[in-house]
Formats: sequence, structure tokens, C-alpha cells
Amino acid sequence: MVADLELVALRKTYPGGVSAVEDVELVVEQGEFVSLVGPSGCGKTTTLRMIAGFESITAGEILIRGQRINDLPPEKRPTSTIFQNFALFPHMTVRRNIEYGLAARGIKSAERRERSNRIMEKLDLLTIADRKEAGLSGGQRQRVALARGLVVEPRILLLDEPLGALDANLRRSVQNELKLLQRTLGITFVFVTHAQSEALILSDRIVVMNRGRIEQVSRPADLYTRPRTPFVARFIGRNTLVMGRLKDASGLIETSYGPMRGVVADSFLRAGDAAQIVLPAEALEPHRETSNEAALQAQYQGNLLSARILAVEVVAHTRLIRAALSDGREILLDGHTGHAGGEGLVAGSSLWIGLRPEEATIVAADKR
Repeated sequence: MVADLELVALRKTYPGGVSAVEDVELVVEQGEFVSLVGPSGCGKTTTLRMIAGFESITAGEILIRGQRINDLPPEKRPTSTIFQNFALFPHMTVRRNIEYGLAARGIKSAERRERSNRIMEKLDLLTIADRKEAGLSGGQRQRVALARGLVVEPRILLLDEPLGALDANLRRSVQNELKLLQRTLGITFVFVTHAQSEALILSDRIVVMNRGRIEQVSRPADLYTRPRTPFVARFIGRNTLVMGRLKDASGLIETSYGPMRGVVADSFLRAGDAAQIVLPAEALEPHRETSNEAALQAQYQGNLLSARILAVEVVAHTRLIRAALSDGREILLDGHTGHAGGEGLVAGSSLWIGLRPEEATIVAADKR
């Protein structure tokens, strides 16, 4: 099956030699929901704009269903783009906004109305078809923008922070609608967002970008539990990274806290290489200092740290512990209040922190 979208060695360099995107390689299958995430300036929006045709390409190829589209103007590409501000025409009604793209493509009036009715019914917009933008709520504006993008029946829908202007409650509601709509229509979505949680909830795969390059492409669960680079480990979730040196390929790493074990994520790592072990906040298990140390050492295969609690915060059934390790370094533990070994943990007390080796990941040391 031909991929819906393929980016081949895609590059964008601005005048003066400023590099925004460097040799991006990505294949998006038909019907996938793929999110681009990363810090501001990482190249995710520039990449989206190059796919849409709003930004010129310095080098590389963009293929949609195997066809090269580098030189096609935006209106000739089989894509639609939805922006954060929705970009609705304030003087037009909802219906005219939705039909605008069809009119620009020369679609006759009768067909425009039929297609706009169909998408408005799907998005529950028929009752407000004659309203203008000023009379719409934030959620209604978002749905109108979606309808306008979908009514032209694109092969790929490009979304640039489309939920960024919504309040938290409405944003959660629209996230659910968006995912359901994408599944129902079977259209490929390429989604840019700053919100990690949003990408983790919505995506089939997530592309993490940094300094114009792709750091990792993974399913949400894999990205969260098995980061492949120090940057991804810091960017996704709440992890503590501990420096060390890999002792052997089985995942034994020597650290300042003693030997520890994890899963080696970088296939290029060799014994003797500088490396880091990633300690996820959700996987760290607290035990009172009075617990049997030898039994805990055996249970966690040596992944046992001594610490002092700085603060404990309980919200519903979740407990967040901020603790200091033996050298003063802070570490976070995020777990359920019902954990068997966590009773009686209060600020000022000492504890053991255990981590099962299969929950830890070993990555290469930072190259910077």
C-alpha cells in the first residue's frame, strides 16, 4: 500500500544560513493520526507549512500517495489546513465559510450545498448555518474550521495548534470529538501541538522534533515508556536521568549511586560507553526506611536508592513525592496512594526508592 505522505530528506534553510528543518524523513500511512511535538523553534510548524505549500522547500521531496507535490501551490495540493485562530471570514455565514474552498475549486452551487449540508450534519452545525463568526462559541468556531477543511475531501488534513485557543474543559471535549471524527472519516491527520498530553491522547504515532531534526517516532505508549534519546526522556513525561557508564549489553550501568539495571534503547551503545539511565516518576516505588533492605535489593535487582522526602502532595488517589537523593539531587515519584509500601511517608522522613529493571531505559549520554 502506498503511504499517504512521505517526507524524504526534507530541509528548510532561511536566508543567512539559518536552518529550520534538517533532513526530515517520515512516512505516514493512510488513515493515521500523527502528531508533531517539540519545543518552540524545533521545526514542527515549518514542516507542516512545507507540506501545505505555504513554505518553500530548500531540499528534499514531499510525496502524497506516491506523487511528488513540491512544486504545487497550496490550492492544488490534496491537503487542507486548519490554523490555531481558525481564520474564519467574519462577514460570511457558517455555510459560506464552509463552502468557500469548494467555490475556489469551481464546484457548482448545488454540489457545494449538498457537500456542506453533509459535513454540517456530521458536525452538528446545521442549526447555526446562517450565523456569522461573532455569534459563535469557541467550540462552534473550531467545528466550523474543521468542516471547512474536511468539506473539500482532502487526502490529508493538516492541523496547526487547532485547539490552542480553547479553554481547558472545552479543549478536552473537542479532543474526543476530533479523534472520533478522524476514525469515522478515515482521513490522515498530521497534527502540530505544544501539549504533550494532547499528542499522547490523540495520536497513533508521535514525532518528537528538536533543533529541526526528528529525535524519535513512536506510538504514544512506547514513546512514554521507552525514550531513545536523553532529549525525549526529558521532554516527554517526568523522568530523572542518572549518568553512568554501561558495563555490558545486558543493561548493567555503573552510576554514582551504585550499579543499576535497565533496558538498553540505543543499539549503538557498547560496553564502556557513557550512558544515562532514565527513571520514570510513575515507575518509582516508595518504601519506608525500616523496610528490609536486602529483600528490596533482591526485589529490584539492585535498583534501589536511598532518599529523604522533601514534600508529599496527595490529589484524589495520586500521591506526588518530591525527595532528595544521597547527594542532594531531587527526584519525583508519582504513584497511587494505595501502594503497599508507601504508608506513613511524610516530609522529613527517609525512604527507599525501588525501580524494576524492565521499567528503566538506558540511553546514550548527551552529546552536547
